[in-house]
Amino acid sequence: MKSWFKKFLRVLPDEWYIQLQYFHHFHRFANLKNPQTFNEKLQWLKLHDRNPLYTTLVDKYAVKKWVADKIGEQYIIPTLAVWQKAEDIDFDKLPNQFVLKVNHDSGGLVICHDKSKLDKQEAVAKLARALKNNGYWYGREWPYKNVKPCIIAEKYMEDNAHHLNDYKFFCFNGKAKFILFGSNRFEKGGLKVTFYDTNWQKLPFARAYHSVDNPAEKPSQLPAMCQLAEQLARQMPFARIDFYVIGEQIYFGEITLYPASGMEGFNPAQWDKKIGDLVELPEDK
Repeated sequence: MKSWFKKFLRVLPDEWYIQLQYFHHFHRFANLKNPQTFNEKLQWLKLHDRNPLYTTLVDKYAVKKWVADKIGEQYIIPTLAVWQKAEDIDFDKLPNQFVLKVNHDSGGLVICHDKSKLDKQEAVAKLARALKNNGYWYGREWPYKNVKPCIIAEKYMEDNAHHLNDYKFFCFNGKAKFILFGSNRFEKGGLKVTFYDTNWQKLPFARAYHSVDNPAEKPSQLPAMCQLAEQLARQMPFARIDFYVIGEQIYFGEITLYPASGMEGFNPAQWDKKIGDLVELPEDK
């Protein structure tokens, strides 16, 4: 994208920018005065639901303490180290396997399976680039605007089959309504996802860009994860609460307030409206 065009986009008010981006994805403008669909309501929440707590929730480092205070330290993936600059990473003090990621961006991720084979120079360069990003500018997700960037080293996590399945709980006004089960994220063939209700019955829809499903057995930890998700999502119009299960242990992943930045449709398309009906917008707005 031309630098002059990027500068032009940055001076646009949030609502104008959101409408242009929404039109690009859906070929129509969002109804922001009376939003009906899930994606329209996420745009409304970006513009109007500005709880200061949300900046902590989207910060992958700061949110760990908040979550530990809510549900317990045992659900937190251990942090090995934190750095403000990529060039300060001390690989000698890290174990053979670890994960590096920035706290404010989904693209700044380095997974190390074997430190002797890691291209450290490339990893540092990737993380240095990621530190310069600010998620606010991509979709005007305002909670990211004031997150102080850093790099986190975390314990490497996988189950006995060398997988890392994730369970993403879509919570509406503090109630978990359905789950996106994701698998195969870092394996050949790419991410596969399936939507289930809270009884683990497969649901008849998919996100537009994730249409490949991968049915799985109901996890024994499902009731506990539902309860934990609802504890964390309490008093929020919408939040997606992500967990991993390693062996028998549940681990917190992250909190997402605007999945796909509210710019990804559903298949069949009518589910955008059906799921939108679950979002109760704050009345005082």
